[in-house]
Amino acid sequence: MKLLIASDIHGSAYYCKKLLDCYTAEGCHSLLLLGDILYHGPRNPLPKEYDPMAVCNMLNPLKESITAVRGNCDSEVDQMVLQFPIMSDYTYLHIDGVDLYATHGHIYDDVNPMPHKKGSIIACGHIHVPKYICCDDFTYINPGSTSIPKENSEGSYIILENGVFTWKTLDMKPYMTYEVK
Repeated sequence: MKLLIASDIHGSAYYCKKLLDCYTAEGCHSLLLLGDILYHGPRNPLPKEYDPMAVCNMLNPLKESITAVRGNCDSEVDQMVLQFPIMSDYTYLHIDGVDLYATHGHIYDDVNPMPHKKGSIIACGHIHVPKYICCDDFTYINPGSTSIPKENSEGSYIILENGVFTWKTLDMKPYMTYEVK
């Protein structure tokens, strides 16, 4: 199974399309969205081609392949137009032997993780910076932001396949990996 993990689309039709082009080209089976899907938020600039309804129209046809969690910019009105659940603060997936907990990062993160199994992966968005950190009993990963990257990073996502997390730019160039052992 091949999973694409992304976060912080923030209503950008331009970057959502690029992300979905990567999803198709990578041959992914599932898409994990770590929140902040439609609204840009009051502290962020408007992303390129800001059009939340266009983002809905691109994502809704994939509703059976999407798992998502609520970001700090997501709300009940967003859930009214999205055809897949987004209101949970975190979720759990078991993929290819990997215990993966997913959350946005504004409630739970590497400093304040949700309850989890020892040795699991905790995936967060929110900070718009790609990274991984090996903590005491879990590994924290962050795909960065697709549309509003920070700290000189590029728009990016993660591919999980066969226990290997690979960070890629939106032109599908890999630049960092983490292998679950």
